[in-house]
Amino acid sequence: MQRKLLTAQVRWAALKVSYKSGSMKNELSNHRFDSLSRLHKALDMPAPMHPLVSLINNAEGTIPLERLPSPHILSFYKISYKMNFQGKFKYGQHYYDFDEGGMFFVSPNQITGQHAPLSDQSGYTLLFHPDLLLGYELARKIKEYGFFSYAIHEALHLSEKEKITIISVFQSIEEELKSRIDNFSQDVVISQIELLLNYSNRFYSRQFITRRAISSDLLQKVEDILQVYFRSANPQKQGLPTVQFLSSQLNVSSSYLSDMLRLHTGQNAQQHIHNHLIEKAKEQLSTTQASISEIAYELGFEHSQSFSKLFKLKTSVSPLDFRRSFS
Repeated sequence: MQRKLLTAQVRWAALKVSYKSGSMKNELSNHRFDSLSRLHKALDMPAPMHPLVSLINNAEGTIPLERLPSPHILSFYKISYKMNFQGKFKYGQHYYDFDEGGMFFVSPNQITGQHAPLSDQSGYTLLFHPDLLLGYELARKIKEYGFFSYAIHEALHLSEKEKITIISVFQSIEEELKSRIDNFSQDVVISQIELLLNYSNRFYSRQFITRRAISSDLLQKVEDILQVYFRSANPQKQGLPTVQFLSSQLNVSSSYLSDMLRLHTGQNAQQHIHNHLIEKAKEQLSTTQASISEIAYELGFEHSQSFSKLFKLKTSVSPLDFRRSFS
């Protein structure tokens, strides 16, 4: 399996090089699906009932999803529940890893593709264009659902009871789309999409809790990475550590990391970085004679004023006043 994944990664790296030369760009332009009608045609399916939203019921695994080019780009939001899917699935620059099926969420204009043999593709897939949401609060709110930015090992794994709930929402959407389109159809479908997203949000919170051991391990790794970073010369060379740096070190997405930390500690990844930085600054201010500018530089700040401003924001006192309190 590792050899297959490595081969896929090498192949993907070659594709990225090809993209820079222009050939990949042309290939992806041919594999971009800007309309639901074109996607349905590629799958040899009837035209969608609504031009901006479609529900693909592949519960029996009869729709030939392997016909889609790999990689490809969709101009739509995509929410999929794969019942028995196993293997690796490429999304953006990351892989989803399915062991027993699960849900995953793709935002528009992301490179998506299969990079391992598929076993069972049965399930449901909801596709909807951003224009469907125009004029509705969900157009703004959907950007707050962090799981559209989740990546490797971050699929939503449902319990048996949760599966029944999610499938019932998919079936309600399907029933509505198959009904006669009227003035209320769009309102009803959008409310059902929001219900699906809210259930997913709830179930992700449950997953963070039930996988507490994994989350605790991740939290400890965050602390370890920050300890090593501030003990090295990295702050002077590379500046302050970023959320993207932390997530890359942990092989998770920035959104997933922040959501997990927020659930367990009440603070997101950026706040954890700031807290660690302030504790390091307090140590320097209370145990050394280094100037404020020297401490700011050592911690990775380009300007000492930025350090002083952050320190006061977090502690309600200036670095100088904090130091004086130890005199």
